Amino acid sequence: MKRLFTLLAATILSVAATAQTLTSPDGNLVMKFELTKKGKPTYTLSYKGQDVIRPSALGFEFVDNAYENYGAFYHTPKRPIYSMREGFSLKGTETASFDETWQPVWGECSHIRNHYNELLVKLYRDERKFMLNIRFRLYNDGLGFRYEFPQQTSKRRTYFVIKEEYTEFAMTGDHMAYWIPGCYETQEYEYTASRMSEIRNLIVTVGENVGDSSKKIFSPTGVQTSLQLKTDAGLYINIHEAALVDYACMHLELNPKTNVFTSHLTPDALGYKGWMQAPCHSPWRTIEVSDDACKILASKLTLNLNEPCALEDTSWIKPVKYIGVWWELMLGKNRWNYTNDFKGVKLGESDYTKVKPIPNHGANNANVRRYIDFAAEHGFDQVLVEGWNIGWEDYYGCKKEYVFDFKTPYPDFDIVALNEYAHSKGVRLMMHHETSSAVRNYERHMKEAYQMMNHYGYTAVKSGYVGDIVPMGEYHFGQQMVNHYLYAVKEAAKHKIMVNAHEAIRPTGLCRTYPNLIGNEAARGMEYNANEDAGINPHHAATLPFTRLKGGPMDYTPGIVNMKFAEQTTRKDKARRYVRSTICNQLALYVTLYSPLQMAADLPENYEKQPAAFQFIKDVAIDWDESHYLAAEPAEYIVAARKAKGKSEWFVGGITDDARTMPLSFDFLEEGKSYVATLYKDGKGADCITNPHTYTVTKGRVDSKSAIDIWMAHGGGFAISIREATSADKGIKPLK
Repeated sequence: MKRLFTLLAATILSVAATAQTLTSPDGNLVMKFELTKKGKPTYTLSYKGQDVIRPSALGFEFVDNAYENYGAFYHTPKRPIYSMREGFSLKGTETASFDETWQPVWGECSHIRNHYNELLVKLYRDERKFMLNIRFRLYNDGLGFRYEFPQQTSKRRTYFVIKEEYTEFAMTGDHMAYWIPGCYETQEYEYTASRMSEIRNLIVTVGENVGDSSKKIFSPTGVQTSLQLKTDAGLYINIHEAALVDYACMHLELNPKTNVFTSHLTPDALGYKGWMQAPCHSPWRTIEVSDDACKILASKLTLNLNEPCALEDTSWIKPVKYIGVWWELMLGKNRWNYTNDFKGVKLGESDYTKVKPIPNHGANNANVRRYIDFAAEHGFDQVLVEGWNIGWEDYYGCKKEYVFDFKTPYPDFDIVALNEYAHSKGVRLMMHHETSSAVRNYERHMKEAYQMMNHYGYTAVKSGYVGDIVPMGEYHFGQQMVNHYLYAVKEAAKHKIMVNAHEAIRPTGLCRTYPNLIGNEAARGMEYNANEDAGINPHHAATLPFTRLKGGPMDYTPGIVNMKFAEQTTRKDKARRYVRSTICNQLALYVTLYSPLQMAADLPENYEKQPAAFQFIKDVAIDWDESHYLAAEPAEYIVAARKAKGKSEWFVGGITDDARTMPLSFDFLEEGKSYVATLYKDGKGADCITNPHTYTVTKGRVDSKSAIDIWMAHGGGFAISIREATSADKGIKPLK
């Protein structure tokens, strides 16, 4: 096999003095690397003969002598900078080909092919005596490349500080872009679709839709990754990063005059972008390319660029379908805090037994038992409970170091009895750790918190990072916080705990390496329909699979079946708050927004009023053998079909922004077999704003040759559950 790889490498690489060409396994993508006369590293990328990336520079600026003169470094107003953007010489290249198929612990499919051709370019900066390698991997669906810093010849070069990374992505025109503002603190913006040239004019307005979340928009032309683009010629281009470890999160800054995006790393409290020790490397910079939007959604490039699973035993990692004491808190019906008597809380000093509890503390024994009973009756795995632990009276905005201890419950939450009751019903409680971004405090308490979870039988935790980071001056997406998030996941794995992190860094495929990272928020989710006037418009959910979900699954918390809040909350502005979605759109989200962690987010009493729709939520799988994207267009519509893992059941979901009729073929089904499909679709006159609750349920036979047209309302959708037909289904007519 090694000889075969060598022969393959010879066919994919042509070498001139300072230029190399790399071709994808299917020949459609071609990457060219060149070192200019000034020694500047550049690359280009084309797809089926069309230019995708024009000549784009690669390189860095470092802070000179940062570690060696440590004291002077902190006290020198203008620290010397040296460029690593040109002046390189080519010292050699290496090539390889790789082809494997691996099995994820959970995922959209049971097997993933990892097939690429590789070029390693070895560069040397004579003046600085600095070695820099750039590794390119070209797949059939895109390019991944990263900077590698090998062991240097001196300590002076072994330790270095990044002032900025200058990776360019030079576009061929003023493409359509699907973006959120470049921000150091949050991804919780609604996506905007515009021309690249319009970003500058729109970003200030768009930046206002985060509400009271921490935010730091760094530029009028800065955007976050994953960035989806579409050319006038019909090419879909996605820019992101993979395997973000011990490095700052990358954003992109657009030069609208040249249509060039340049990487922009999140700074630390001192304004620097990374503290490095060779040997080390950057995350992968990724560019997915296709002339088919469905292939962009199906790409596994991000996962493939991550390291294989680091856990020897993964038998304890199980996909989870859950409910919880949560939506009622979003609506304002109940509260997280136990009392209003405290104006400030000091853990260990504030006596909760001597205060008057509020009447609507959500995490009380009776209410939690009600959720446990509902979960047990309807087959849900876990019950999330937020607001169970002391400290919520002043958790937000105080920038306290010691906010929660993650182990002391409120007086009305009997942690022993409730866990015993849940286990007796075949249900587990899901832990909630809100850190209020006091990360040092969380790390100090983490081991005890995880040990307590083990003691009571918790297997999953939802963590949160609301507010400004403490220690102050750090950002959510800087190198230190990137390291913290991964530290929490690794420590959780030692205790066989699955992690669902909210307000953390957007994922970059690390769930392949650490599959106990079973979910993330890292985007504008369902909660914004309840607690923000802006809500979420229908195009947002049709954009997420092209952007946020490229790096890993999202805990979007779908399943709302009562879109109007007038009877559910005491808020004065309740008439302005509603979910911009039809019921069938909500059902379809379980299929179109992939996640192994899925919540039925609405209140139990609302599901009891909608038993037909609730049946689909109970039936739909959360782990899959196959996934097929049948139709897609960013910010407009997505239709997906998925086969449940280990079963012959299929589920189909379709969502849309505007009303449209969608043709649907069932050719993904196995030939020669007959199936029974249950179709949930928007009813006549349905609309996400004026008439969100009307829908119909139809049952009929289908096979691989079947095809139907389905009308979807504005902000609507459809959902289908499919099972193999039996002899008892003889009287069922074909689905129409």
